[in-house]
Amino acid sequence: MNGPERPGPPVVIVGGLHAEARRATVARLLADVPGSVVLHHDLATATEGTVVRTVRDATGVLSAGEAPLVNDCACCALREDLVPELVRLAEAGGTPLAVVELWDSVEPKAMAEVVAAGGFTVTGVITAVDPALVLPYLGNGDDLAEGGLAAAATDQRTVADTFARQLEYAPVLALAESLPGSPEADDEDRELLAQLHPTALKVPVGPGAATAAPAAPAAPAAPAALAEPAAPAAPARPSALARAALAGFDVEAAAAAQHPACALLPAEADAHGVTTLVWHRRRPFHPGRLYAALEDLTCAAARSRGRFWLADKADTLLHWDAAGGALCVEGAGPWLVSLPDAAWDLVPPVRRAAAALDWHPEHGDRCQHLVFTSPGLDRDGLARLLESCLLTDAEYAAGRAAWERLPSGFDTLLEV
Repeated sequence: MNGPERPGPPVVIVGGLHAEARRATVARLLADVPGSVVLHHDLATATEGTVVRTVRDATGVLSAGEAPLVNDCACCALREDLVPELVRLAEAGGTPLAVVELWDSVEPKAMAEVVAAGGFTVTGVITAVDPALVLPYLGNGDDLAEGGLAAAATDQRTVADTFARQLEYAPVLALAESLPGSPEADDEDRELLAQLHPTALKVPVGPGAATAAPAAPAAPAAPAALAEPAAPAAPARPSALARAALAGFDVEAAAAAQHPACALLPAEADAHGVTTLVWHRRRPFHPGRLYAALEDLTCAAARSRGRFWLADKADTLLHWDAAGGALCVEGAGPWLVSLPDAAWDLVPPVRRAAAALDWHPEHGDRCQHLVFTSPGLDRDGLARLLESCLLTDAEYAAGRAAWERLPSGFDTLLEV
């Protein structure tokens, strides 16, 4: 995935649909890392056939230009133009940090991989978030195109699923509260964010957030005749945001961690009105009963995701990804237990390790592992609904040959 390394500034990627939070985060980085430069491609002009590129520092815009669309796709134009612009920054020299500020709906995973493939070092990926807007965005099932946020004419993503991926990919969340025009966040908002991405480093930015550790108060001046030579001032400690931007980022490991077989899903939690249910079982779903329950399961939580096992598709690991009242179900390759031993060497080590931690003597890595997070979650009712979709004792005892003959409602959904 990584291209040949080339000399150049470290690169931090800052993204997020919360535009004001993103701008506040970028402004803080410019203030905290003197000499840093921000590269931004504005995809809002894509309907006119171009993408507007700006390069700026803390003093203002240094240069501006346009990149033509590639295959009628603004995001493709961004991919084609981003690395050449970073090369120009590298050749000019003197830049301690290149900040790539993504446009609203651009997802950081694809851009981190583009930058790494171009030979540059990604030292951080940050998603900027206004905590008060997390639930409204997760509940927004509108297509991006309806809000002028689509990156291509064929872009069929929704606001909710795009925001969820932006949030969950980044190891660092920049929290911008008390922004002008934004509602105040409360404990429920902060708890929802904490449960959705419990492993993220959360760094406050925006009004009132410190840029660096305060200096110690100065001692009273000594009389001139007794004064000692002044000691050199200690350098200011980098801010938490600057440290996060330069901490390091493994693009390949981040990509592997997005696979539903290895994803580090949230744990059980219940606080401030927000609940996370982790549902793990070793029995397959009845395809017909699960299909009939999809609407109720999808709408039960603001966010749900994980992997699951259908009785009639015992070799296929299925990915569950729901937000905004919409569900995406897709095949994510075979379960490891269904592969011949010789094929295991082709599987990434992180996936083999994840399977080994949860291996069953009969079913291997096949399982149901679904996680639902939401304010006001009906935990007991949801668990009962999920249980009702599993094979009954009699169906389970009939064996795999009988399972494969069960009628499936998922063939159309999965486009099998």
